[in-house]
Amino acid sequence: MKQEKWLSLLGLANRAGKIVTGEELVVREIQRKRVKLVLLSHDASFNTKKKINDKASYYHVPVKEVADRFTLGNAIGKEARVVIAVTDKGFSDKLQSELD
Repeated sequence: MKQEKWLSLLGLANRAGKIVTGEELVVREIQRKRVKLVLLSHDASFNTKKKINDKASYYHVPVKEVADRFTLGNAIGKEARVVIAVTDKGFSDKLQSELD
């Protein structure tokens, strides 16, 4: 049940326009200090994981590793997504509590 809740919450954040997807866009938004939480798929490549984790660590942004790219993509109504950044504090706090 918890897994379904965080997925629907992510979909709601998407409809509210509070997420950014794509490796380069996420990195750019982290650097602009707009990102509150990063969701990284478990099946992301080593280089992608390292790049996102290093950047998020430097800017003190929490990173949560979740299922796979298809689960992330389905949650927001897209194909497959490897990394998603949440830009809203409310959505970020709720997602973190659901994923812990």
